[in-house]
Amino acid sequence: MAAPAEGGDELLEKKIHFRFKDKALLAEALTHKSYAMEQGGMPFNERLEFLGDSVFNTVIAAFLYGRYPDVDEGRLSKLKSQLVARASLLAWGRELKIGQFLKLSDSEEMTGGRERESLTANVMEALIGAIFLDQGFEPAQKFILSHYEKKKRIIETDYKSKLQEMIQKKYKMPPAYMVVGETGPDHDKTFEIEARIKKKLLGKGEGKSKKEAEQDAAHAALKKLR
Repeated sequence: MAAPAEGGDELLEKKIHFRFKDKALLAEALTHKSYAMEQGGMPFNERLEFLGDSVFNTVIAAFLYGRYPDVDEGRLSKLKSQLVARASLLAWGRELKIGQFLKLSDSEEMTGGRERESLTANVMEALIGAIFLDQGFEPAQKFILSHYEKKKRIIETDYKSKLQEMIQKKYKMPPAYMVVGETGPDHDKTFEIEARIKKKLLGKGEGKSKKEAEQDAAHAALKKLR
């Protein structure tokens, strides 16, 4: 059975700046179903994923509602969809190197489960769910928002939409986004993207997902055009 080294849970608690009162919740959040079945039916993280997904969406929705009192429902939904996208959770999980703390079956380990994108995003949801059950909504909210604000992932503006409006008026067509570089291993890539119009470079950006890199490129373009 592929379990992380002893003391791994404590190391993760240090990385996320959160100390669990009920250590069993953290253990459950990090336990994949395959490992649980090999162990004879111990608790695994799928129910926590379900709960964490709801908490995550509620925290982001409440944040956006409070931060942007004059923004309509359609715009709020668009902002929320960017922040709660699987790619966002995946990038966060990779930064934490969450895969190294997972408990997986031998077969799951051998087929690359520790670096699988779906497992990385799922365990981040389970971790949020575990924090919520352990100490309530406010600590879960703090955990989520401190990360997003620290990494400047709270999107003050949808830069792509703003750039498109500007370019559409002038050129009667939207800007194009092209991947011009990828660095890092498959499980931890950084994308480089250029925003262009009729071969003219508008801006260049990077990010842990293509969407994030496109927003960064659009932001750079807007800075140049203002």
